[in-house]
Amino acid sequence: MSDPSKRKRPLVADKRYPSKAKAAAKKPVKKPVKKTAPARRRKTAAPKRARRGGIIGFFSRIIGWILRLIWKITWRITAVVMLVLALAVGYLYTTLPPLEDLLDGRARGSVTMLDRNGDVFAWRGDQFGGVVTADSVSPHLKNAVIATEDKRFYRHLGVSPRGIASAVRINLSEGRGPLSGHGGSTITQQVAKLICLGEPYDPSAGITEKEYEAGCRRGSIQRKAKEALFSLAMEAKYSKNDILSIYLNRAYMGGGAFGAEAAAQRFFGKPASAVNAAEGAMLAGLLTAPTTLSPTNNLDRSQNRAATVIRLMREQGYLTQAEADAAQANPAVLSEAAEARAGGYFADWVISEIPEFIRTTTADMRITTTIDQRIQKAAEDGLKWVFENKVREGSKAQAAIIVMSADGAVRAMVGGRRTKVSGAFNRATQALRQTGSAFKPFVYAAALDLGYSPNDLIEDAPYCKNIPGSGQWCPKNYTNSFKGMVTLTESLKQSLNIPAVKISESVGRELVSQVATQFGIQSDLAAGPALALGASESTLIEMTGAYAGILNGGSSVTPYGLVELTLLGDQEPLMGTGGGIGERVIQEDAARQLVYMMEKVISEGTGARAQFGGRQLAGKTGTTSAAKDAWFIGFSADYVAGVWMGYDDNTPLRGVTGGGLPTDIWRETMSRVHEGLPVKPLPMQSPNPVSGFAQEQPASDPIPVGNNSGGTIIDQVLRDIFGTSGSGSNSPAPNPTDR
Repeated sequence: MSDPSKRKRPLVADKRYPSKAKAAAKKPVKKPVKKTAPARRRKTAAPKRARRGGIIGFFSRIIGWILRLIWKITWRITAVVMLVLALAVGYLYTTLPPLEDLLDGRARGSVTMLDRNGDVFAWRGDQFGGVVTADSVSPHLKNAVIATEDKRFYRHLGVSPRGIASAVRINLSEGRGPLSGHGGSTITQQVAKLICLGEPYDPSAGITEKEYEAGCRRGSIQRKAKEALFSLAMEAKYSKNDILSIYLNRAYMGGGAFGAEAAAQRFFGKPASAVNAAEGAMLAGLLTAPTTLSPTNNLDRSQNRAATVIRLMREQGYLTQAEADAAQANPAVLSEAAEARAGGYFADWVISEIPEFIRTTTADMRITTTIDQRIQKAAEDGLKWVFENKVREGSKAQAAIIVMSADGAVRAMVGGRRTKVSGAFNRATQALRQTGSAFKPFVYAAALDLGYSPNDLIEDAPYCKNIPGSGQWCPKNYTNSFKGMVTLTESLKQSLNIPAVKISESVGRELVSQVATQFGIQSDLAAGPALALGASESTLIEMTGAYAGILNGGSSVTPYGLVELTLLGDQEPLMGTGGGIGERVIQEDAARQLVYMMEKVISEGTGARAQFGGRQLAGKTGTTSAAKDAWFIGFSADYVAGVWMGYDDNTPLRGVTGGGLPTDIWRETMSRVHEGLPVKPLPMQSPNPVSGFAQEQPASDPIPVGNNSGGTIIDQVLRDIFGTSGSGSNSPAPNPTDR
């Protein structure tokens, strides 16, 4: 039997799940624990890399030590350099003048030119229209300048490392030095150059103003470094808009205009605040090459540059696509006032005649001139009409015209087919060209002054002259035919060469040269017998002035365009006219008879195409060998006009003689000049009786010269130098066949 006391007690529910009270009683009471900050978890230090041993470890430690040394030295040097730069910039900062002193950057004063009636027709010199600011100019102009010259202008501190690096890369890629060509200059750096880094011009320094300006633009490393420092100082001293304002006032924009206001008025006849996008783009485009791109020099080139500026403005968001398209479709053009007041060749010539010390003054001046704008327009229109109606399209031939009064006062001047120019090559005053038969009147002037008569006879027959060292020289007529016995009048009328040479040899070449020189031809004259045929070179203004001397009765004239020069603010003129009628060259009777002979050239001879309006006209044609030059110079009772035609490179003219297109240009010009003027007779005199001086001699002998008791310059030269033989030198000469 089992023992009941040892039996396991049955499981009871309350034993299995003790009551909450008992459980709570049995649960130990926890003591409050004082909160402490959690302990920071220590970073486990990375295990030290074991030093490399051997030779590799040794060199690694050496290199590390060197790098640490370099770093310590570098940051110290950098700190010193930055301190020095800061001191340099600070010093330059203290030298910068007030903003107002930097706005007018002209080196010379402006020149206002008045015509013979007192009306303004041109400006020259350095014009300054007045101070503008970056806020007062048209937004289109401001944006165009920034887009073209410095698109990061508002984001840099005066120097753009990115721009410099790009410029160096371009220069090297184009085979130039790193500092040659593109400069990468910011607008601030350009302003620094404009004010020459604060170094004013000192005349006592022994350099000219041009050399000073060249030094300001020098691109050496030292100069570039100083320019950078100066730019940083300017950025510290002035605001961005202040710097842009200096630029807009001092920059040269072509046509003699300094600053945006002067340029806007000069080219468009409006203030800088009113220019549109196309005009603003043109003005901004001028900053690259103001003389070359000036619209008064080459409007097409200026418009092409403006088109590029408009594209840049569109790319940089300054213009919408529609605005850019409108600006491209309607490019800027010169205003009527600007075009009319370009002044052209005449204004340039007048300025060139002013002494250097006056021309380079910084004072503003006013010049009264001889030009007549009505006559100037007549000359331009006459030239244009002939080239449009009688010259093949695309021809590169050039022409020049001078119109003057009998006293040498120039009333019109055209120096080439492009008439609205400034600073261009002036074929009327600068081109030395062979004169051809246009020189022959001076041969006959010498003869008439010695007593020859226009009715004297001379034989037009084969003629040769022995030139020591060159052999026989046998001139020919233009037609290769001979007329036999002819009068001097007939000889000049038909522009015969052989009689002209015979007369020149008779009176003496030196005497003929003296007559031409006294009449105003200052160029060197040929020494050989071809002198009579115009082998010498001269300018159109000299030749026209010499013909004016024939018209006025035989006195020399000095062509002039300046009447009076006055500094603004002064009452008394600083300079008066430098030309006019001078000494008598030939007797008045001789001059009047020469006019008679030259009238026959137009009424019956080679210049017949010059006739117009039933007026008495006199003149002479001229064509050089191979037709490289063609001339017609003539006069009415009121005005003298000269025309030259040819190629700049001496290419022969095709089918052109002095009696052709040059005569047409002369007629078209002079007929317009004389519109509304009363008809006046020429001051000419019928021939004296036959003198007997020109009795024909054998062809190998010179024609003898008779005595003359007159009291002119020629008489004195003949008596004092040549006696009465009139023998000329025998030096070699070219053989032009001329008409």
